[in-house]
Amino acid sequence: MRRKRIVLGITGGIAAYKSAELVRLLVKDGIEVQVVMTEAACGFITEATMQALSGRPVFTDMWDSRIADNMAHIELSRGADAIVVVPATADFLAKTANGLADDLLSTLCIARECPLLAAPAMNRQMWQNAATQRNVAQLKRDGVTILGPASGDQACGEIGMGRMLEAREIYEAVASFLQPKFLNGKHVLITAGPTFEAIDPVRGITNRSSGKMGYSIARAALDAGAKVTLVSGPVSLEPPAAARLERVESAAKMFEAVKKSAKAADIFIAVAAVADYRIANPSKQKIKRTSAELELKLVPNPDILAWVAALPKPPFCVGFAAESQKLNELADEKRRRKKVPLMVANLAQDAIGADDNEVTLLDDGGTHKLPRASKPEIARQLVAYIARQYSGRKNKKS
Repeated sequence: MRRKRIVLGITGGIAAYKSAELVRLLVKDGIEVQVVMTEAACGFITEATMQALSGRPVFTDMWDSRIADNMAHIELSRGADAIVVVPATADFLAKTANGLADDLLSTLCIARECPLLAAPAMNRQMWQNAATQRNVAQLKRDGVTILGPASGDQACGEIGMGRMLEAREIYEAVASFLQPKFLNGKHVLITAGPTFEAIDPVRGITNRSSGKMGYSIARAALDAGAKVTLVSGPVSLEPPAAARLERVESAAKMFEAVKKSAKAADIFIAVAAVADYRIANPSKQKIKRTSAELELKLVPNPDILAWVAALPKPPFCVGFAAESQKLNELADEKRRRKKVPLMVANLAQDAIGADDNEVTLLDDGGTHKLPRASKPEIARQLVAYIARQYSGRKNKKS
């Protein structure tokens, strides 16, 4: 896909400081950001700050001579995937709802050929004002996407509706908005993180998995329009808000959770690092240390992926293989043994706990390598590939 580009409008509200973090998150995700600020916005955050974070010159004046034909209100939004206004003050909402255009940002929004998203931010009385509510309702009828607001502490010292969403919440909404809806209406079941098998009340056996890859895939599937059920082992990550989350600890509990959802799923992605063995008879009391050797009897855990793949009408199954050697050979053997259409393979020593990854996809068509990238980017590429494979199989069957 070509690089996504947005115009970020900043208006004059105290929440303008959050726009700096938003730009950082968007740029880190590979999205090109062109900042446009109102005169009032410059009283809250500087052009220099936004230029440094976006890596692009900031525009504030409708007559800026840096645009060849002096038509910044036309040129800046051409080719943009969206205009996002953060924060959107009551004044901005009123002007846009009524077609007024008296500065660069408001004129851009009237002259646009791309979607408009706005994150309102204002005092609770301003938000509850009948005129503001009429303007917001009109903007929604006009196809503008309104992000928030939330309820909480406000700069005036009061508490109530009108607080702007946090930068990460806006980033996730914008990133989701920009993604193609490959999986619109599909139900995707994902397992993520490690499992923990108790030895006694304080000790256990686990795998070194951070859950970052599984959670990134859940986010990417949501962005692609899917309904997502995320079955997660113990991790310290914030789950995507729109996913239905089920937290588990042991492999047996993960298996129970998967069985409840597998038959209704269109796609099953087994990312979790499930412990292959568990303690046969875990102690109910803490085992005290002595000088004697401690022997533990291990028994196999259920093979969750193989069980799902063996269902009479299985979902499209995707497995993960973390190997330390002979990556393609061992991953493809696992794929054939479990009878799944797609296996995602990576070297465990390069991926566990890292923020980036390098994976190889193995299916009946051979091997397809995805070069090293951030886990969210790998997740987006993987979800797009899964969507194509799933669609191809459905078309063959029909």
